[in-house]
Amino acid sequence: MSNSSSITQFLLLAFADTRELQLLHFGLFLGIYLAALLGNGLIIAAIACDHHLHTPMYFFLLNLSLLDLGCISTTLPKSMANSLWDTRAISYLGCAAQVFLFVLFISAEYFLLTVMAYDRYIAICKPLHYRTLLGSRACVHMAAAAWGSGILTALLHTANTFSIALCQGNALDQFFCEIPQILKLACSDPDYLREVAVIVVSVFVDLWCFVFIVLSYVQIFRAVLRISSEQGRLKAFSTCLPHLAVVSLFLSTAIFAYLKPPSISSPSLNLLVAVLYSVLPPAVNPLIYSVRNQELKDAIRKVISQTHFKQR
Repeated sequence: MSNSSSITQFLLLAFADTRELQLLHFGLFLGIYLAALLGNGLIIAAIACDHHLHTPMYFFLLNLSLLDLGCISTTLPKSMANSLWDTRAISYLGCAAQVFLFVLFISAEYFLLTVMAYDRYIAICKPLHYRTLLGSRACVHMAAAAWGSGILTALLHTANTFSIALCQGNALDQFFCEIPQILKLACSDPDYLREVAVIVVSVFVDLWCFVFIVLSYVQIFRAVLRISSEQGRLKAFSTCLPHLAVVSLFLSTAIFAYLKPPSISSPSLNLLVAVLYSVLPPAVNPLIYSVRNQELKDAIRKVISQTHFKQR
């Protein structure tokens, strides 16, 4: 029987057994990864370079794009490399780093989406106080709090998870190192219960964030419906819908991944759901935010045209 001190590597779940399907998986993930890099990179460049976008909403969007880049870069490159080189292995330290970074980016993104709900609430329900309540210093503090909370959450989960004795081998039923899959390898150990306790505390914090987001949007919808002109209502809704769509995508995929009934659980379904909540949001979020935002689309076009002009 092995334990965590003797494990030097973990074996990740492969997407395919045949070489042709492995290369297909590599090509598909490479396309998704490049699209995510391009989309989020263009948003970051557009917001950084266009002074018209130096507002609280776009500042938080820039941070969201940074987190999305970090999240998808934590899981996809290793999975693509394993498919390309026909291996399943990830080192013990590599697995610990992957757990830390993934929890950091996912947690910080959720906290940031909560902050962005507050931003939309102030913008629509208290527009006269917007500049006062969301000045540059306050925005930096809120973004820093989201990143700091993510780092703290990641430290707690990673330290607890990798202090647990592992007796059930080293094969993980996931394409990246995920805490629930690592816990399945644990012995009957008090440390296991300690990590479960940390997860329970995290769930309560997440529920508080969820309630805050819901209450913010209840107030937003009430305020929007009181606007007399139809054009005013549509304009107000258009500033909220991208954030609401991103929150819905993030929460629906994550909730289904971790709360789906055990009766329908299977390795292939777990693999698909993990792709949906860890890969889909970072790839789709840039499209959601830019598809109906003319101001952002104009800034992105300016970045592309300037890049093209410099190359010529």
